[in-house]
Amino acid sequence: MMARMKSFIVAVTLVLIASIARAQTPSAETYTGTLTRSWQRVARMVAASAEAMPEAGYSFKPSPDVRTFGELIGHLAEEHYMICAGAKGEKNPKDGVAFEKIAAKAELVKAINDSIAYCNAVYSAARDEAKTLQPAAPNRRDTSFSSLLLNVTHDSEHYGNLVTYLRMKGIVPPSSQPTR
Repeated sequence: MMARMKSFIVAVTLVLIASIARAQTPSAETYTGTLTRSWQRVARMVAASAEAMPEAGYSFKPSPDVRTFGELIGHLAEEHYMICAGAKGEKNPKDGVAFEKIAAKAELVKAINDSIAYCNAVYSAARDEAKTLQPAAPNRRDTSFSSLLLNVTHDSEHYGNLVTYLRMKGIVPPSSQPTR
């Protein structure tokens, strides 16, 4: 009887440990896991768009009243830091950096990739926990989860802009290229 009780306790303990370990890693079955996968996909497309546009195309704008391609990439880098810092509960590490004013492709590609890496760490740390649904600060309605969702939505909207700019320059956008 005692041996069966010990076996039962060991089995329950192993199940609990496995459950806790699984809860610590975002997976496809969690809200944050799904959100993280969405972020990773759109971030890859944005970064690949930045790489695909030739240097001369960074000053291109389809009409006078919209941002240039480079300004769009800079805007996304700025927003990544702002939104992900808020979701992380820290001060924006690039506050005051005007990425939108950078004109050189190499600098903007680095900026977008660095901002994506910063956000990747925030998404990787996100968990389906009650605290992710609590307001980020007093007198605010946004939560860590809603901020990260906004970031995915924002990038998705602007990826649509980037696709248009690329197509107008005769470049097939990353999402339309054949998969390997």
